[in-house]
Amino acid sequence: MDFMKVYLGADHAGFGAKEGLKKMLARKNMEFEDLGTNSRESCDYPDYALKVAKKVAKNKGSLGLLVCGTGTGTSITANKVKGIRSAQATSVYMAKMARLHNDANVLSMGTRINSKKEIAGMASVFISTPFSGEARHKRRVRKMNAAK
Repeated sequence: MDFMKVYLGADHAGFGAKEGLKKMLARKNMEFEDLGTNSRESCDYPDYALKVAKKVAKNKGSLGLLVCGTGTGTSITANKVKGIRSAQATSVYMAKMARLHNDANVLSMGTRINSKKEIAGMASVFISTPFSGEARHKRRVRKMNAAK
């Protein structure tokens, strides 16, 4: 793995899955930081998505994992931060392709769409898949980064 750290964030809907992701990352001996939320009490997903996105943008080579009800709101919010390419995934294949072809640095997932086990599987493949680095994918990532 060629990144330094994984940043985790979730709203109340994603809290339980986030706690499971912490256990999975600890088993893999991976460095991570939990940026909240810390309970199932209702909260606003943009707050946690921004915390994760800002940390990932600031720490080159790091990755972010976000969990909310659907993964949509956290992904939209994270993508507002310069340098972030957040992908919403609902399958292991989507999570893998987000890294392999799009060099995504944040993965957004939803507990109302996927089980905790599926979320752990998507996160695991996301953090273990490197960007392919192929010229066609580099070209496309440059175009994504330049888009206004």
